[in-house]
Amino acid sequence: MKNLNVLVTGADGFIGSHLCEELVKQGFHVKVLVAYNSFNSIGWLNDLSKRKLKSIEIIFGDIRDVDLINKISRKINIIFHLAALIAIPYSYRAPRSYIETNVLGTLNILQACMNNSIDKLISTSTSEVYGTAKYTPIDEKHILQAQSPYAASKIAADHLIESYYKTYKVPAVILRPFNTYGPRQSERAVIPTVIRQIIDPNCKKIKIGDTSPIRDFNFVKDTANAFIKLASANNVEYGNAYNAGSGRSVSIGETIKIINKITKNKKVYETSKERLRPQTSEVFNLIASSKKLELLTGWKPKTSLESGLEKTITWWKKNLNKNIINNSSDYKI
Repeated sequence: MKNLNVLVTGADGFIGSHLCEELVKQGFHVKVLVAYNSFNSIGWLNDLSKRKLKSIEIIFGDIRDVDLINKISRKINIIFHLAALIAIPYSYRAPRSYIETNVLGTLNILQACMNNSIDKLISTSTSEVYGTAKYTPIDEKHILQAQSPYAASKIAADHLIESYYKTYKVPAVILRPFNTYGPRQSERAVIPTVIRQIIDPNCKKIKIGDTSPIRDFNFVKDTANAFIKLASANNVEYGNAYNAGSGRSVSIGETIKIINKITKNKKVYETSKERLRPQTSEVFNLIASSKKLELLTGWKPKTSLESGLEKTITWWKKNLNKNIINNSSDYKI
């Protein structure tokens, strides 16, 4: 697999930047698509070492640009498609943006795969497509439930992957990560927002939403390795999805207790209505079965929740006073 040419969309984001870091480490030739912006910012790719960053070819653009996507996909062996709008609360306010980016963006990638005879496409889904679990652990046969416009857009994108394999034999497969966390994650996610408010001296109280939902948290480097394992595998079931999760269930409240223990936090928590999702949109139970991925690739997460949280807290302590992090944690969802 080494020395192959790969394209990563959404490379400037949380998971994308970690995936690029690991791909470079393993000897792949990495080209990336970064969202165009007037500041020429490459997002979290700036967190990579200069040596690793130097070996990455960076293209600025928009996943919705059909011609650009086709052009940058030439002479590529594998595409990792991570570009997406992912903030669930914002999808309530701007659902059209999620369709245009997440659905039409995936369509553009699939067309580029057809035009350029790509060897394999790994498209990123989300555990949110399952909605609140009908049974646990959740395997890939679980029904899909669109409990938010974001989830609806990802379900539609997943169906495009399935249809393009069945119709055109595009070698596309879906990775469905469960609740990834770690360094570089937006603090609108529960783990980074709690950590930030604990260690930020300007935060006197810690604002949180509902602490009852159960999650299957996975450290970002394990998720990045799941992408690479799936890309490297033979006998992949194209057009289908593979879950990537630990199988460990933990409530948000229990997760906060672990963070409190590590940080020795004494601050008071308060529930903020602005951080609560609509009751029928909240996903209350997500626990993964990753047996399908494990049987195919041997992948298992290596990082325990406790160890991953310690690494994440250390990163936040190191980066809180840098300009790369928001200067306020007082926001609405």
